[in-house]
Amino acid sequence: MGGARNAASGNCSCGELSIAADGEPVKISACHCRACQRRTGSAFGVAVFFHADQTETSGVSTSYIRSGDSGKSVEFRFCPSCGSTVFWMAEFRKELVAVSLGCFADPSSLAPTQSVYEESRLEWVVFDFTKLT
Repeated sequence: MGGARNAASGNCSCGELSIAADGEPVKISACHCRACQRRTGSAFGVAVFFHADQTETSGVSTSYIRSGDSGKSVEFRFCPSCGSTVFWMAEFRKELVAVSLGCFADPSSLAPTQSVYEESRLEWVVFDFTKLT
C-alpha cells in the first residue's frame, strides 16, 4: 500500500483477522436490507467501501457466499475463531472491498454518506445527513 493521506485498520473481536486500508473511503453506506440485519444481528449494517487495491488483509478467514439482489454473489470474510465479519466483496463491484464499520479501532470519524434499502429500514432508525460536513 502506497503513501495515501489516511490509513485505517480494523480487526475482528479476537484480533486474529485484520484489514488495513490506505486512503479515503469511496463511500460509507448504512444498509437496512434484511440480509444485513440478519448478518449483524442489528437494525442495519454499516459498510466502509475502499478500492480493493487500497486494502491489505492479514490472518485466516472463512468465507460465506450468498446471492445478492443483483443475482451476483457477495462473499463475506469472517474470523473462524470469533465469528466477526470483517470485510466482504460483491461480484458486481469487484473493484471495491467493504469493511465493517465496527471493526475499525476508531470509527468515530466514519459517518455514513448514504442510507440504502430504505424500504426495510426500521421506522425508529433515523439519520440526519445534513449534519455531515
